[in-house]
Amino acid sequence: MTDDTDTAGHDWPVLERVTGYETGWYDAGYDRVEQPDGTEKSYYWVDLPAAAVVVALTDDDQILMVDQYRPVIREQCLELPAGLVEDGESYAEAGARELREETGFAPDEVTLLEDFSCTTGALRHRRGIVFAEGLAPVERDLDSNEFLTVERVPVDEALAVAREEPANDATIEGILLAQADGYL
Repeated sequence: MTDDTDTAGHDWPVLERVTGYETGWYDAGYDRVEQPDGTEKSYYWVDLPAAAVVVALTDDDQILMVDQYRPVIREQCLELPAGLVEDGESYAEAGARELREETGFAPDEVTLLEDFSCTTGALRHRRGIVFAEGLAPVERDLDSNEFLTVERVPVDEALAVAREEPANDATIEGILLAQADGYL
């Protein structure tokens, strides 16, 4: 199917921005915009802070994952360590911090594999996938809402484990990117 609408040079002006929900963690609302054909439409969004997801490789070729209950979907999930990027942090710094806090391992080296926008039809959210290696044990420092255990998954099983229900997008993305870039 061919779309004859020419959107080149059209900036979709925002006619109205409404934030209808603020939680301190995220905001939600809509933008009323002018579309390229001159019509108006409301596009709904959720604005989330940036997050870092960590693919951490042990010296014996295992991936560190965390097993935790996710109340939003009411499921126990095995996933890569992850967390919000704090003010002034890079994705690599946030990933190293989250890895220490959640798993009790500090990385010697952290590499940003990719940063990108997620679910662009509804979210204003950036995600950075980082690869961590040279892990040394340290004391864990869990947040008050983190009740999780650390699991080790062999590299050759990591993608299959990540694809088991309830599958997690960030975990699948992280493993695939690390594989594609030759880290796994």
